Amino acid sequence: MKSLPLYLFLAFIFVGCAAPKELEYRTVKNLEIKQLGFNQSKLNFELVYFNPNKFGLDLKKVDSDVYIDNTYLGKFQLDTLMKIPKNSEFVLPSSIDINMQNLYKNAAQLLFKKELTIKAKGNIKIGKGGIFKTFPFTYEGRQELNLFK
Repeated sequence: MKSLPLYLFLAFIFVGCAAPKELEYRTVKNLEIKQLGFNQSKLNFELVYFNPNKFGLDLKKVDSDVYIDNTYLGKFQLDTLMKIPKNSEFVLPSSIDINMQNLYKNAAQLLFKKELTIKAKGNIKIGKGGIFKTFPFTYEGRQELNLFK
């Protein structure tokens, strides 16, 4: 019977360490060109997500490659600790360094489209209580583009 508390403790640890549900993408807002250059530009924006988990999470790092209609746009990185509240929406302040040479090659095609396919593929480091784990992720979605309203 002395081992019963140990088994209860281990059962609690395994239940408490269940894999978190995936964060749900909602929208992008507040797009702003922060720096415009011939070779490289910087775009700031906010990503709105929903945490469907019944517990808060800590987001430590995001590292991904971003593509627009299969054209490499640039690298998206976040390397700061962010607290994500449980069961609620949150805003992830974001920026991306854009490789303008790749964008120029396809500018004419992208300019007249009403919707673009945005893809991101990379890794996210997320955890709770100081224990973090890196997960691979892939996102693909359609984003409406209204340049000529």
